[in-house]
Amino acid sequence: MLNVAKLLHHKGFHITFVNTEYNHRRLLKSRGPHSLDGLPDFRYETIPDGLPPTDTDVTQDIPALCQSTTKTCLPHFRDLLNKLNDTVLSTGPPVTCIVSDGCMSFTVEAAEEFGVPVVLFWTTSACGFLGYTKYKDLVEKDLVPLKGADLEITVKYDTVLANNGTNSFSLVFDE
Repeated sequence: MLNVAKLLHHKGFHITFVNTEYNHRRLLKSRGPHSLDGLPDFRYETIPDGLPPTDTDVTQDIPALCQSTTKTCLPHFRDLLNKLNDTVLSTGPPVTCIVSDGCMSFTVEAAEEFGVPVVLFWTTSACGFLGYTKYKDLVEKDLVPLKGADLEITVKYDTVLANNGTNSFSLVFDE
């Protein structure tokens, strides 16, 4: 999303990049505390995501994040849009379009309320997208979440030279 924002900015758009507080802290930690300083027509804002503050370097709990943003972000995003559109409080132009990550679908409701167009940009790979579309089926078949405290995952590597010289990998789940 940041690369899309940079491209739009390069084409002359005024950008307000909105991130959740958790992801904003991760961005500053990875790029440095002053990495987002700079241009008045490319600014950064944050909204609460509803997750408790953490300083750990572990991968975030995606299901918890999705549930939290669905319940938490809309009112905060709405407040930010009000602030950005306030001619007294804002130094930039009013919001005229929202380009949002597809996982942040609460932005659609806010865009409709403010009467601005919205585009959901899905940033996952085709393989990841297919996984998302099949996740509900896996839950209904009780295949996920994986069960068992002592679940062992074995990665088996097979070289299939007789077939066509390609390498194949298979995952074997043993409980």
